[in-house]
Amino acid sequence: MKKVFSWLLVLVLILGCFAGCKGKTPSDTNNDVQKPELAGTPGDEAETPDDGTATAGDTEEDDNATEADLQPSAASDVRLALVVAGSFGDRSFYDSSKEGVDRLAKDYGVQVTKIECNNENHDAQMRNAADKADIVVCVGWEFYEIEGIAPEYPELNWIWIDNATEEPVANVLNITYAQNEGSYLAGYIAAAMSQSGVVGAVGGEDSDTINDFIVGYEQGAKAFSDSIKVVKNYAGTYDDPSVGKECAFALNDQGADVIFQIASATGDGVFEAAAERGFYAIGVDSDQKYINDDVIICSMKKEVGNSIYDAVVAYLNGDTSRWGSTWVADMSNGYVGIGYGEDGAKQQVSDEIKAAVEELAKKIMSGEIVVNTTR
Repeated sequence: MKKVFSWLLVLVLILGCFAGCKGKTPSDTNNDVQKPELAGTPGDEAETPDDGTATAGDTEEDDNATEADLQPSAASDVRLALVVAGSFGDRSFYDSSKEGVDRLAKDYGVQVTKIECNNENHDAQMRNAADKADIVVCVGWEFYEIEGIAPEYPELNWIWIDNATEEPVANVLNITYAQNEGSYLAGYIAAAMSQSGVVGAVGGEDSDTINDFIVGYEQGAKAFSDSIKVVKNYAGTYDDPSVGKECAFALNDQGADVIFQIASATGDGVFEAAAERGFYAIGVDSDQKYINDDVIICSMKKEVGNSIYDAVVAYLNGDTSRWGSTWVADMSNGYVGIGYGEDGAKQQVSDEIKAAVEELAKKIMSGEIVVNTTR
C-alpha cells in the first residue's frame, strides 16, 4: 500500500512540474523580468508619452537643447531666403550663416532657399529672394541698397547681416557685430604666443568692417606688450587662397610668426602658408581649428549662424520688436568670443594665457576696457 501511495505522490509531482514549465510567449518572459528603476527618487516612475517616445532629457541632445529648441513654433509654411554676397564653402562667414538657416529648417520646418551672388548682382538677387520668401536674410556689407529695396516689399521681413541702414527701416533688422572685441582677445593671444615680437593680419580688403577687426587686434597685442609690432596687408579678395598664401608669406618675411586671417576663403591660404613655413595662424568667424590644429591656435568667433537662428526663432514666436532697429551682437550677449577647437584638439595656448583672456573678456563686458572701433 505504501508503494502505491509513493508512486501516486511521484505522479502528482511530475504533473505539477509539467504545468509549471509550460512554454512562455515573449510577452510572458518580459513581464517576468524586473525592470530597473530610472535615476531619481527611489520608487518614482518615469512618465512615458502615450506614443512611446522619449521625454526631453532622455538623451544628451535634449540636455543641450535651448529653450527655443524645446518650444518650436508651427512654422512649416514660413519661407526664408538666404542671400550671401560671395559664395559658400569658406568655412567661416558665409558657411556660418548657412549652418544657422539649416538648423531653422531642421528644428522648425522653415522652407529655406539659398542664393549665392558670387560678388555681383546683389540688387537683382535681393529682388529674386523677395519673390521666394517671407523672410530675406542678406549676408554681407554689400547689400547697402536694402534701404531702398526693402520698403518695396513691406509684407516681407528682412535681416541685414554685418551692416546697417543709415536710417531705421521698419521691416529691416540690422545685425552688426563687435568683432573688434573678439579681435582684441585674438591680438592678445597672438602677442603672448609670438617668439619674434611681430604678429600679422591678412584682411580681405581695406574696408571699415575688416579694419574693425584690425584695430581691436592691434590694441589687444599692445595690451600684452607695448613693444609688440603688428604688420598687416590686404588680399583684395575673399575667394582666392593663393593670394592669401602670398600675403601671409609677405608678413612672415617681415618677422610675423602669428598671423590672423580676416579674409574668408582667401584665409585658407594663410593656413597653408603657416603649415609650410612653421608659424601660427588664427582663424576667423567660425571656430576653424579643425582645419589644421597643428598651426591654428585659436579663432575669433563671430556667431553669424546663431544670431540669424535666434532672430528668426524670436520672429516665429511672435516677437518682431527688433525689426526697424540695429542689433549689436557682441561679447556680452555671447555672439563674439574666442574658440580653441573641439575636445581633443591640439592646444598650443597655455591655460595661463586662456585664464588671462577670460579676465580681459570680463573687463571688456564690464566696460573697464573700451576697445577701439572703426564703426
